[in-house]
Amino acid sequence: MITLSGLHLLVLALAGVAAGLVNALAGGGSLISFPVLTALGLPPLLANVTNTVALFPGYLGATLAQRQALVGQGRRLRQLLPVTALGGLVGGLLLLHTDSRLFEQLVPWLILSGSLLLAIQGPMRSWVVARGARQGRSLSERWASAPLLVAAIYGGYFGAGLSVIVLAMLAMTLDDNLTRLNGLKQVIGFSTNLLAVGLFLFCDQVSWPAAIVMACGALAGGALGGRLAGRIHPGALRALVVSVGLVVAVVYFVR
Repeated sequence: MITLSGLHLLVLALAGVAAGLVNALAGGGSLISFPVLTALGLPPLLANVTNTVALFPGYLGATLAQRQALVGQGRRLRQLLPVTALGGLVGGLLLLHTDSRLFEQLVPWLILSGSLLLAIQGPMRSWVVARGARQGRSLSERWASAPLLVAAIYGGYFGAGLSVIVLAMLAMTLDDNLTRLNGLKQVIGFSTNLLAVGLFLFCDQVSWPAAIVMACGALAGGALGGRLAGRIHPGALRALVVSVGLVVAVVYFVR
């Protein structure tokens, strides 16, 4: 197990604040926190599991913040949440059974995919708004189950950019407005990570000092993001995070 100094823990706390802030305003916080964990010497697999555990409280906070958007969506929740929870558990199991050397080879591709997903978040939201303004045929939650299961497996395995995938899946299979789909997206993100994190609690792939410090920082960053909403342009922040993610991916490819 990696020994973390006081300076390391301070850096992790600041990374948690940054990740929580970015998640609250634009999404993509894992593209900041995960590279910091690996830069401090944590092996990629250990860093990924630790990162998932550390940022999990943010999903609960986001769900509670948008709980009003879930009113009247009880049938959807009963249909979709067991599916996404199962997908998160499968993704977590796949992660824990991935050879550490293989996962290290996958890291640049995972970071690149997360960066590209974050890059299309703005256009995706615009498309969802436009689609919601049109009269369309009502689709069933059953259509959403299969693609969301796949998305949840990805979320339990790595998770960067998960919100973009989930929003796209919901928009393609359900006719509703952006506010309600966003609320559904948040609780799906929570359910996806719930069983995965529960699984990780009983494995030896979590650096608990790093996870606890980063989680506290992420909670503070999320609260700060709520206060700064409207003062910081999400698109500009998203572009910055995407740029950082692409640079990090290139660095991993070179290594």
